[in-house]
Amino acid sequence: MDNDSASSPVGGLAHGLGTEEVLPSWPPLTLDEVRRLLERYPQVGEVKRLTWYSPRPFSSACVVETSTGLLFVKRLIKAIRSVDDLLEEHRFIAHLALHLPDDGPAVSVALADRHGATVIADEGWTVEVHRLAQGADLYRDAFSWTPFLLTEHANAAGRALAQMHQAAANYEAPVRTATLLVSGFSVFNSDDPMGEMQRYIDVRPGLASYLAQRPWREDVTRVLMPFHAQLQPLLKNLVPLWTHNDWHASNLLWRELDVAENGHFAQVATILDFGLCDKTCAVYDLAIAIVTNIVEWLKLPQAAEGASANDGLIHFDQLDALLDGYDAFTPLSAYDVAAITAMLPLAHVEFALSELAYFYGVQGSAENAAVAYDTYLLGHAEWFNSAAGRRLLMHIQNRYKR
Repeated sequence: MDNDSASSPVGGLAHGLGTEEVLPSWPPLTLDEVRRLLERYPQVGEVKRLTWYSPRPFSSACVVETSTGLLFVKRLIKAIRSVDDLLEEHRFIAHLALHLPDDGPAVSVALADRHGATVIADEGWTVEVHRLAQGADLYRDAFSWTPFLLTEHANAAGRALAQMHQAAANYEAPVRTATLLVSGFSVFNSDDPMGEMQRYIDVRPGLASYLAQRPWREDVTRVLMPFHAQLQPLLKNLVPLWTHNDWHASNLLWRELDVAENGHFAQVATILDFGLCDKTCAVYDLAIAIVTNIVEWLKLPQAAEGASANDGLIHFDQLDALLDGYDAFTPLSAYDVAAITAMLPLAHVEFALSELAYFYGVQGSAENAAVAYDTYLLGHAEWFNSAAGRRLLMHIQNRYKR
């Protein structure tokens, strides 16, 4: 996209909750605004033009061409991320940059301004700036919950996830303080999930306002608590770990390799977007990778129940490739497999609650909040009681019995 205008707020459409693109919730960055922001970064040189706008819905982001190369500029409202919230992410990224192996994936470290700050507080916004990371952005327009293009990409993603977990093993930091659009595992990593959920709700007024209109205690008891009963005996052996929590193909940049020389077709060049990172555990992160890449949730409502519901909507070949890649670096134990299968129906819950708080409390959309509650919070868990959902869980269990 070419944008040489200094004042025209040019931008594209954003991803919605389904497969349709929608008008963005937040105004796109303009060339004037980017030039003003980047005055704080004398090392970037002359700002020339904006070349691409991200379609991701919760922020405004663009690629900008400068005399020293391409930059990625991302702007969020403070209600989503304060300066301190973003610094939590930047500290974890900086740790990974030092501990990821030289032959593994890289991370994109935020640029520091003339004062040494990696986050800008700009009126009601919070801004970060990165050099454009290395690798092909093959999935930059892909919607969430869509599959890999190739099984080789699934395998590479599994390898990179295991390498990231190894690099994160000695990172020490408390759980995040951010409250909106974050993914964690505190509610059901507890012997009292109802109490933990109430505490989660109490610090998110928008969520509390929405749930006051819904019979959430009855719904959680009916839909989610039976899955927690299966997970609860396994909780005591979970090892806390800082994790990515949004391991989708669109958050990875890719490097194509010579199969004759390297033995595989693709490698993850760079890991992007640590916006959902937090202190959870490795099997939680792996469960997130499975539910975000392997099941085509956006098409499931159109699928009939039964065998035909599985056709093309659960990518078992990619699931096996993802797990093969992970196992190549960190073989899963019988306990890990049991924990992953017990966790899969619950892995989405905290981000769903966080989205509810955002949609109702920040965006002011009762319609989007209803979709998040009925289709995402409850619907994704209920799907694991279907024939298709049970088949997915059984497939994981059976592959490790061989």
